[in-house]
Amino acid sequence: MNFSVQSIYNWYRTTLRNPKYRWWIIIGSLAYLLSPIDISPDFIPIFGWIDDGILITLLATEVSQLLIERVKFRKPDTATDPAPATDETVEVDAISVK
Repeated sequence: MNFSVQSIYNWYRTTLRNPKYRWWIIIGSLAYLLSPIDISPDFIPIFGWIDDGILITLLATEVSQLLIERVKFRKPDTATDPAPATDETVEVDAISVK
């Protein structure tokens, strides 16, 4: 069984891409950050903060990607469309350029 930090990271990223589990992972990550129970306790100076720092970085990245996707796929308003579509045919003369 191949167990590494890279495999956990890949699992985390692929699970977040699935909309069904995305919110559960984000809520679970926030619960872990706010919980007093940690893998490495926070009172240990540097090692206690490493797991929280990694989790905060991943969480901020994924939440920002979620917001970017939401803005990108938002439907544009029809009131601000400068050129409404018409059914008129426009004829133009084409010139060959060599």
